[in-house]
Amino acid sequence: MGKFTRGVAAGALIGATVGMIVMPQLDRKTRRTMRRTGMKMRNMAEDAYDDMMHHWTK
Repeated sequence: MGKFTRGVAAGALIGATVGMIVMPQLDRKTRRTMRRTGMKMRNMAEDAYDDMMHHWTK
């Protein structure tokens, strides 16, 4: 596994941990907004990864 991939995985793990600690203290609207933003970010990251893999496999 490359350094970049390890960094992304570590960042995701740290972010999820902090999110679990902070989330119960936030109101419902803020949690919903954060959840939607997280899903958008994940989709963007997946698209970028797919584009890179498609570019490298040519």
